[in-house]
Amino acid sequence: MATDPVCKMSVEPAKAAAQSTYKNQTYYFCAVGCKQKFDREPEKYLAGGSSPMSTPSR
Repeated sequence: MATDPVCKMSVEPAKAAAQSTYKNQTYYFCAVGCKQKFDREPEKYLAGGSSPMSTPSR
């Protein structure tokens, strides 16, 4: 299970509504709207310390 970095919802990667890659890390989203927010300001959502499948490199 992964965690949507925008809304913090648990997301099963195989069934995710969307995904993005940032700094060589893949993030999964419950909805396209969350992906769009993340794509505009990824550092805003990663600063909260959420992790997808593993800890992103900084």
